[in-house]
Amino acid sequence: MSIARGVMQAAWLAASILLASTATAKPPVEAFAALPAMRSPSLSPDGLHFAAIQEMGGRPIAAIYAVGGSAPPVGLPSDDWVIWGVQWVSNDRLLLMAGKGAQVPGARELWTLNRSVAVSVDGSGITPLLDNITGLGNNSSSASISDLALDDPQHIYMPLFYMAGAAGPSLDIFKVNVMTGEGERFVYGSESTADWIMDGHGHVAGRIDETRGPLGQRLMVPDGGSWRELVRAPYTSEGALSIAGLSADGGAVVRLGEAGGRIVLTRLELASGKESVLYAHPAFDIAGTIHDEWTGRVIGAQIGGEGGTIFFDSARQQMHEKIRRAFPGLLAQEVSLDLTGRKIIAVTEGPRHPPTYHYVDMDTKEATEIVSSYPGLTEADLGEMKPYDYVARDGLKIPAFITLPPGKAPKNLPAVVMPHGGPDARDAWGFDWWAQFLANRGYVVLQPNFRGSSGYGRAFTEAGLQQWGLKMQDDISDGVAKLIADGIVDPTRICIVGASYGGYAALAGATLTPDLYACAASVAGVSDLPKMIKHERKKYGRDSAAVSFWISRIGSPIDDSERLRATSPARQAANVKCPILLLHGELDTTVPIEQSEFMQDALQDAGKPVTFIKLVGDDHYLQLGSTRLQMLTALEAFLAANIGS
Repeated sequence: MSIARGVMQAAWLAASILLASTATAKPPVEAFAALPAMRSPSLSPDGLHFAAIQEMGGRPIAAIYAVGGSAPPVGLPSDDWVIWGVQWVSNDRLLLMAGKGAQVPGARELWTLNRSVAVSVDGSGITPLLDNITGLGNNSSSASISDLALDDPQHIYMPLFYMAGAAGPSLDIFKVNVMTGEGERFVYGSESTADWIMDGHGHVAGRIDETRGPLGQRLMVPDGGSWRELVRAPYTSEGALSIAGLSADGGAVVRLGEAGGRIVLTRLELASGKESVLYAHPAFDIAGTIHDEWTGRVIGAQIGGEGGTIFFDSARQQMHEKIRRAFPGLLAQEVSLDLTGRKIIAVTEGPRHPPTYHYVDMDTKEATEIVSSYPGLTEADLGEMKPYDYVARDGLKIPAFITLPPGKAPKNLPAVVMPHGGPDARDAWGFDWWAQFLANRGYVVLQPNFRGSSGYGRAFTEAGLQQWGLKMQDDISDGVAKLIADGIVDPTRICIVGASYGGYAALAGATLTPDLYACAASVAGVSDLPKMIKHERKKYGRDSAAVSFWISRIGSPIDDSERLRATSPARQAANVKCPILLLHGELDTTVPIEQSEFMQDALQDAGKPVTFIKLVGDDHYLQLGSTRLQMLTALEAFLAANIGS
């Protein structure tokens, strides 16, 4: 992985701001397709600099700014690697994390390789990490960090699979010098070690090992020079141990557990093994945990549904509430803090307000806007996003949102149904560049959180288990029926569009309910369920956690083979009555491009209209501006040809 140093012109940011002031009622597709002008900003420990990922030439680069300074930022582009993360390891040293799809030695399937590079604050001293380790190429990732350990600013701790003779590879912890890039083994793992827990100060608090018979995990903790098993759990539909990290006080690990039918946070004491509920929301699941960016310890929780954020420390929660109140009507959240916690970068967002970053000084009580992530868009360009909950045919309440085209009455309009990916995910109130592009082009956009979506309780998620193409698809169809019944959409001008699982749902809509849609578009969608599980088995192993997860969501390729074939769009292509658009990244390691190729072949064999576009150089996540532009341009023409605008 090579990183080039360069200085961006100061006019770069000014040009972005000028673009925002000259936006028209219907911006060019590039205004939506461009990568965000800024994302993932991170303050240095002393708060004197911040780094961020920015767009340049349609690719993400890293940029380093001096806070309050007038000098142009230092830009750090890569070659064919895609920069996806920045992390300060000291006031003077920054890590860049990047990945790309590629082959690894001994593997036939495509993997995503991830690597880290250290660089000084002025852009000099670019140093790849761990290059001195023999067998580094056998690791699909050498970008993970177990501990920053700011007590020692020259070193960090990283997990790495290491081959030790005939014993096989083990996941060990390496102590890495961020000035030279060299690493040395610090702690030995075992062949079954899957993860490590460290305390933020260079000490190991525990390790997580995989188990067999049954497939699961166990937490091992240090005990007088050896290791003691504290707890073990089998894999279920929600995972195994589900450890989020070390508690703020260091005396326990924080786990995602269950209480009252909802996902909660529990506290598992490292000394005694006693477990208690740390935090539970009365209405929503815990969607994720918030970590101190310097120690990695768990300090708060993201709440599912519309529950927002909670911090366990009262002073931090009060600061969060102050920031929220400073931006009424918007979602506001701290993104990065310096070590004192007084210098903050916050982000604000709303459906008609793309993510915008602000530098906040809690001492002076001043907030300075840095940049909008989509400076070419104005509020007038964007549609109103509203809750649109409905009841499915079996009585289950389905949370959903619709986004309305700006300037149009919600009556008899063309519509795009856009189920989310995952499916263990959810759509939420906020800015969505894809949905807003469609609304700007005149379409009502329906985003249903069908059963199987996360954030609404375990029962709601588990209601979607092994319901691909069945009740999950019915939930989407029932949302369409409500749009028609409410007179919002023209029933003859409805298209279903989605990515990943949403791509599967789009193809399932065209094959399983062929009279409902006038067209369907799939981006990186699954089309053949048995072949997808077969791919996962080859890549990760028959008894792996990945395969266990897929079977829990879809079903067994042996016991449920008839159902899997019946709900695989590629095997039902003869049912299609509408044009199909397929797009897929050639470097996709999540859903292999063969899934779209299977669908194309099946449709062509059945004599059905299909267009297949390979997104060259990109992966599952549309990380390049060129492929986002290619996708939106093709989709706009496809929709206009089939349902108008």
